[in-house]
Amino acid sequence: MKALQTFALLSVSVLSLTFTGCEKSTPHSNTVKSSATQLDDLSIGYQKSALNLLVARQQKLFEQQFPNVKVHWKEFPAGPQMLEALAVGAVDFGYVGNTPPIFAQAAGKNIRYVGYELVTPTSQALVTPRGSSIHTLQDLKGKRIAVQKGSSAHELLSKVLQQAQLSWQDIQPIWLAPAEARAALDKNSIDAWAIWDPFLSAAKLDAQAQVLIDATAFPKSYAFYIGNPKFLQQHPQAAHKVLASLNAADQWILKHQDQALDIYTQSTGLAPHIAAPVFQQRLKPSPIYPLNAQVIQSQQHIANTFQQAQLIPQSIQIQSVVWNDSHNIHP
Repeated sequence: MKALQTFALLSVSVLSLTFTGCEKSTPHSNTVKSSATQLDDLSIGYQKSALNLLVARQQKLFEQQFPNVKVHWKEFPAGPQMLEALAVGAVDFGYVGNTPPIFAQAAGKNIRYVGYELVTPTSQALVTPRGSSIHTLQDLKGKRIAVQKGSSAHELLSKVLQQAQLSWQDIQPIWLAPAEARAALDKNSIDAWAIWDPFLSAAKLDAQAQVLIDATAFPKSYAFYIGNPKFLQQHPQAAHKVLASLNAADQWILKHQDQALDIYTQSTGLAPHIAAPVFQQRLKPSPIYPLNAQVIQSQQHIANTFQQAQLIPQSIQIQSVVWNDSHNIHP
């Protein structure tokens, strides 16, 4: 638990230098014609568990793609906070799960989807405390379930409730950041917790939390690289260079497994017995691509579900905030 508390800032990342199988999306309605300007500074938002970003930082892969550019690194506890900063221009690029950009767009935040990657399905789950009386999904009715509002775990919990034929009104959602939720789990002051790795693995290994259901029960999920629209308009080639840097990091990880694990362990502050299994279950390789129609449709389905459940205040169109310019890379 101590290691996890030092790790109070979290979430995800990752990539391969070819963009094979990519499909150019239809131009969005609010595309502004790009006019490239001199780039002097690049600000990257990251979370401590975002391995591709951690490796790219250590190996100075962004500096290779952006010579003579000052690269700034800004750490965030989760996706919603990162997108708040990105929308006001404090961050140029950031990495988040599937839910934060939906909440951000619904709240009128100015963002653009730039790239995506697959999420390891066992890296997200709904867990219960050791000795819990909850044994089926239907047992969740009336229970106190912790989740970070606006996170990918928020969407996971939504799917769990649908499968259990329960509504949000049938449970007591407890909106907690991961470190706070872990403390509540240890004190048995919540009945269940929707969470992602490495918090998930730490809860299972250190607190003997029981997995009630994980994301393998649902269709595949994605995580996203998000850019600031004004930055992208001014520097249209930057998005491709960022993705190339991250794909280079992914390839480096494949060739330097032990070193990559050391980087991950040191960054997160996790005990080795927790960091190792989280690292090992990571998809290898884990390439990042520009968005295609299937991924956009998946995000749109989540957005529609959230709007119908009144979790977001209005309907949104994901396609309208997908970055697209004449320099997109194709096979």
